[in-house]
Amino acid sequence: MTNTFVNADDIRARFSAAMSEMYRAEVPQYSELLALVADVNRRTSEANPDRRDAAAEESARLAVERHGAIRVGTPQELATLRRIFAVMGMQPVGYYDLSVAGVPVHSTAFRPTEFSALQKNPFRVFTSLLRLELIDDASLREEARRILADRNIFTPRALALVDRFESQGGLTEAEASEFVSEVLETFRWHSHATVSADTYKKLHDAHRLIADVVCFKSTHINHLTPRTLDIDAAQQEMLRRGLQAKDVIEGPPTRKHPILLRQTSFKALEESVHFLNETSAGTHTARFGEIEQRGMALTKKGRALYDELLAKTRASQAGGTQAGGNYADRLAAAFEAFPDDLPTIHAQGLAYFQYRIADEAALARERAWDLDGWVQKGIVEATPITYEDFLPVSAAGIFQSNLGGTTQKTYSASSSKASFEADLQSEVLDELSLYQSTQDASVSRLRERFTAAN
Repeated sequence: MTNTFVNADDIRARFSAAMSEMYRAEVPQYSELLALVADVNRRTSEANPDRRDAAAEESARLAVERHGAIRVGTPQELATLRRIFAVMGMQPVGYYDLSVAGVPVHSTAFRPTEFSALQKNPFRVFTSLLRLELIDDASLREEARRILADRNIFTPRALALVDRFESQGGLTEAEASEFVSEVLETFRWHSHATVSADTYKKLHDAHRLIADVVCFKSTHINHLTPRTLDIDAAQQEMLRRGLQAKDVIEGPPTRKHPILLRQTSFKALEESVHFLNETSAGTHTARFGEIEQRGMALTKKGRALYDELLAKTRASQAGGTQAGGNYADRLAAAFEAFPDDLPTIHAQGLAYFQYRIADEAALARERAWDLDGWVQKGIVEATPITYEDFLPVSAAGIFQSNLGGTTQKTYSASSSKASFEADLQSEVLDELSLYQSTQDASVSRLRERFTAAN
């Protein structure tokens, strides 16, 4: 008798839903965030009839879309997570070095890579590995290494089910349900630290994030992020509802046609923690709520223009911080150089697109391949491909704003993609290549239709 295996997309959807329910129970403000985003999305859709069809096509995806973030301490933890996420059809995409922005980690995003899988459930987990070599104090560095070596953040049954998936090529219905339940334990919050208050303080003083990674028995999820259609409205709604929103929305400015990724969050919770051999409780600050708005994926040319304009804005900042002042105005002024109409963006090759035939009869009359011309005439509709990834500067900005305190660390260590991939035991996929493949596949389907009609 042949076993019937559960599709990876279904396992991912179940895990994403289970994670959301767990986080809702652990962080009550997360429920408020979901309700807020649902209200904003409904109002935005109703107020923009011209976008309603597109919104309807994505409504099922939008309702379940989440990204989470976790931080791990050892190469073994990172490599095991890669195997776990593979069960859910999620691959490591992109390399992000956050040390350049004062956060001692480097990261990747585990996510689906196929367009069809993304439409079913685009769950992503931004996963960071602590760079122990960035701890200046050698004795503290070794103490952190010892603490991490003594823990196992995965249940034995979760590891056994991953082995089973790899050996038999899938999981049965019963195994898939058990897998979701067992893996969820890795991401659960634990209020009891594994270290003394003194050790916690030393690691905390080295960097708040180091304490968060090292001092607990698991890699607790530190935020889950729903997607909104209007992040400016969501930011105002957070303030109206009394949620402590960060001062600045990370990413590009408000645009008619959004690009890449914009993110905001409410500030991290101060939570009660019990330290080893201590009778009184202390506090720890790590978990927060975040909202994102996703725009179109930019080509290498478009991304170079984005980076140039962002660098120009940041170079003009007084004091080197984004908060306060007229940062938003300077950002908007700089980005006037980035076209904000789809025909120009398409013509200049600044973003990736998918294509569908809008006028079959007109295409049948065409005798020569002319994609750009067909888009201009309205014979073919060009729809921007959604950006599915992250921005290192924005990620660091979110991390820093939710770590508490005002001290900004600086690190001189260089980016180390090769060492990250060695620890991951896999290469990270290039996000631009994935977008290019999606666009190329769309063009190929169009070419086949054109050839068949002629």
